[in-house]
Amino acid sequence: MKRWLKYGLLIVLGIIVGFPVFSTAYYTMVRTSTPEFCASCHEIEYAYDTWKTSSHANNPKGFVADCMDCHLPAPEDTFDFFYAKTYHGIKDVLKHFTMDTSEYDHAKNRKRAYEDMDNSHCRKCHRNLLGMSRKRGALLAHKTVLYPKPGYEKKCVDCHYHLVHFPRSNYAYADAVQEPSASGL
Repeated sequence: MKRWLKYGLLIVLGIIVGFPVFSTAYYTMVRTSTPEFCASCHEIEYAYDTWKTSSHANNPKGFVADCMDCHLPAPEDTFDFFYAKTYHGIKDVLKHFTMDTSEYDHAKNRKRAYEDMDNSHCRKCHRNLLGMSRKRGALLAHKTVLYPKPGYEKKCVDCHYHLVHFPRSNYAYADAVQEPSASGL
């Protein structure tokens, strides 16, 4: 009976200690995963402002891809996701407190971020790349990315370099995007 009591006490103690630790870790993860949090460092304000005027934050479909969607592995890859989030978070905080902001080069950091991006980051949202029957050029270009010949591998950002973090004063929806008409319902 004493052995059962010992194990029961350890389980209760684990719950009492584990629940607040897990809750705090989860709360911290959620609070630090928003574009507004990323923009709280003045080094990132430029990236935040350029993201807000891009199609990843402002589009006719209402979908928003935030910082984590593009700059971190899929959350389903739990270890890689937490490792990357922790690594980038610590790196950004250290740079924020130790670097002279006049040395911060947005173009250089953008290039480095694009080098680190993997096509799987884009494919989390852009899954139906071959379903562009009316856009043959885009279809063929995406096919070469999805099924590359050895030595001819490409990244999505090789073609879509100026899609997100590129300065623009405002965003206008593409002319090709058409809203459904009332008569077509």
